[in-house]
Amino acid sequence: MEEKKFDKQSMIGFLLIGAILLFMLWQNQPSPEELEAEKAKQEQVEAAKKNPALTPTESAVADAAPQNDSLAQERYKATLGSFAYSATLPSATDAVTEIENEVLALKVSNKGGFITEAKLKNYKSYDSVPVYLIKDGNTRFNLNFSTTDNRTLNSENLYFEPKLTTEGENQVLSMKLKVSDSEYLEYRYTLKPDDYMMGFGIKTVGLQNVVNTSQPLNLDWELKGYRHAKSITYENRYNRLTYEYEGGDHDKLDQSGEDDAIETDVDWFNFRQHFFSSILLTDQPFDEVTFKSQNLVEDEEVDTVFTKKYAASMQLKPVNGELNNAMNFYFGPTDYQVLNNYDRGLDEAMPLGWGIFGWINKYLIIPFFNILVAYFPAGIAIILLTVSIKLLLSPVQYKQYLSQAKMKVLRPEINEINEKYADNPMKKQQETMKLYSKAGASPLSGCIPGLLQIPVFYALFTFFPSAFVLRQKSFLWADDLSSYDKIADLPFNIPFYGDHVSLFPILASIAIFIYMTMTTGQTMQQTSQPGMPNMKFLMYLSPIMMLFFFNNYASGLSLYYFVSNLITIGIMLVIKNFILDEQRIHAKIETAKAKPKKQNRFSKKFSEMMDQAEKQQKNK
Repeated sequence: MEEKKFDKQSMIGFLLIGAILLFMLWQNQPSPEELEAEKAKQEQVEAAKKNPALTPTESAVADAAPQNDSLAQERYKATLGSFAYSATLPSATDAVTEIENEVLALKVSNKGGFITEAKLKNYKSYDSVPVYLIKDGNTRFNLNFSTTDNRTLNSENLYFEPKLTTEGENQVLSMKLKVSDSEYLEYRYTLKPDDYMMGFGIKTVGLQNVVNTSQPLNLDWELKGYRHAKSITYENRYNRLTYEYEGGDHDKLDQSGEDDAIETDVDWFNFRQHFFSSILLTDQPFDEVTFKSQNLVEDEEVDTVFTKKYAASMQLKPVNGELNNAMNFYFGPTDYQVLNNYDRGLDEAMPLGWGIFGWINKYLIIPFFNILVAYFPAGIAIILLTVSIKLLLSPVQYKQYLSQAKMKVLRPEINEINEKYADNPMKKQQETMKLYSKAGASPLSGCIPGLLQIPVFYALFTFFPSAFVLRQKSFLWADDLSSYDKIADLPFNIPFYGDHVSLFPILASIAIFIYMTMTTGQTMQQTSQPGMPNMKFLMYLSPIMMLFFFNNYASGLSLYYFVSNLITIGIMLVIKNFILDEQRIHAKIETAKAKPKKQNRFSKKFSEMMDQAEKQQKNK
């Protein structure tokens, strides 16, 4: 009996103890707020692991916790101070606001308040996908600032509240990083109809006692340029960071490798991606900007997505404790006509050549070519441009051919002088100069017309690779006159040549070889004298250089050289067979030689120097 009584009492005791334990566990279970706090803490740890670049303060708000959470608000306040209010608003998410006009489509993220996608609606890349200047995290835009309670914050990790309105035909997107409803940091975007340029402003309201303006307010913008062309190496040759500073001077970073610079009084800078540009302009020049550029294409077979990485860092100057900076963004084509219309000197962002070469492009070639492409296909426009330039330079070329004809007539007498004074180079040179003087001929008279054509030649060399109007315009077998005209793929890569065969460079090389054969053949012996270049070597070298150098260049440029040399060959044949009479030239030279010729001061002085040198040589 006592054993049963003990078992019964034991059973009651165990049940009582179990009930007490359950009650204690129930009493000590975490509250919903504590569970949420623990969850937020775990999310914070995970966010920090995913993005170790975030500071401990910013990682605490990397993912927003539920709103109306008093514990979360306290946590935000402990990490963000006055800006904790922004993290508790419904806008504290990664949502985006879309704004667009006829030419530009933008997405602006609540997180960071900056553009996360910029699409040019009217253009396609080489692979027929839309042209994106900003997409999939290839950019970073951040305002780094300190607060009066000793915190350092980065706007790229904080949440802005969007508000989209209209002002007339303009769309206005206000992105506010709020301390309260009436105190905030604002990014303000103004998009006009049918325009690549948009207004952009940074200002603060009521933050005099929140933002520590005694510390620098650094604005940083970084961008990795996407590939848009068939040849990433060729495209990258024209990708460059350019800028305007000190009231109108222009400069650029190196287009290869890594480069950096620090400039003062900067008005604008352009992250140029060959035919497309991302530009930041400011109404009040930045006091100082640090620029950096890095080439991302080391191997074109491996590095196929991005071309260059650009970075610009500048300090914003507060006035009376507040920011109010008026700026502009340009996301659009690197087109001279479009950029020039803004009257902000943006055309200097294009690689049109320096000095006289740029002037020829801006005031002659570009306006005339734009007229041609308005009425003719791009390929025909290039041919018409070539014909027009040849006609314009025809008087100069006539002088050059006339000089060559005179030299040909004098060839027998020059050969006699060379044989007679073979052992006396100084006397040979002196007698040759006398012959030239009497005959009214000179080798330089053929060189000078050629020199006069160099500015036009170089201007066209810089014009065609930067001519936006040629982009994706086809002609004959070339599907894009701004890129190479591939007719065959090679199973291997030839250094400096590539892995494909372009036809226009081959045709241009053949035309150059024929032209050089015609122009150098008659003077081959003369130019093979000691101290003179081997013209036979140059005659073969130039076409080979053309073939290799232009295989990856814009086919429009090769088309120009091909047509230009064909026209030149035709003009030479016409002048030789129908205009210039060698017998008449010979008669004129003989008449000139018979007349006593008065030496000018330079010729007289030169002759005296030669005679004096000859006497000194004899005395030795």
